Parts: sequence; structure tokens; C-alpha cells
Amino acid sequence: MPMHLVYLFTAIVFEVVATSALKAANGFTVLVPSVIVVIGYACAFYFLSVSLRTIPVGIAYAIWAGLGVVLVAVVGALVYRQVPDLPAIIGMALILAGVLIINLLSETVTH
Repeated sequence: MPMHLVYLFTAIVFEVVATSALKAANGFTVLVPSVIVVIGYACAFYFLSVSLRTIPVGIAYAIWAGLGVVLVAVVGALVYRQVPDLPAIIGMALILAGVLIINLLSETVTH
């Protein structure tokens, strides 16, 4: 796997961890989850910025946002028991389809 994609997927993982910890941080009133949020977002933005050396910003952000939405929803369902309903699942499937189309068919993505 090309390093720019490794950086992007690393950024997505950090963003998902940080976003998932936001609920547990309870408005930044609980120390450990709050620290996870701050460090997670700092790492996420660092790795996103490194991936942008190669990946066009619009493409990187579409992948970041699309996969982030789906992965945070999965974590929300597993950890917080916030299971999405059918329309939400269909919407997330369409987001994933868009990410796949961008990655597999777009000529603006560095393959």
C-alpha cells in the first residue's frame, strides 16, 4: 500500500478514536477521554497533512469524512449502543460507495 494511503488511513483511525472519545469526555469534564480527544485529533490532523503532500485535498477529505462517518457509527453502535436505523445504514452504504468510486475510478487519485 502506498505510504500516502497509509498516512490517510492512520489519520482516519486517530479521528475515529478521538471522535468516539468525545461522548465519554462529557464536555471535557472527564480527564482521560478528554486527553484522548485532544491527542487523537492532533495525530489525525498531522497524518492528514502528511497525506496531503500527495493526495488532492478534496479527494483526501472525501475519503476521510466518508470512512470516518461510517466507522464512528460502527463504534457508536458497538460501544454506546447507538444503533443506526435502516435509512442511516442506507445513507452510510451510499457514502462507502462514493469512497469506492473515488478510489477505484477517479483519475485525480494517485494510484
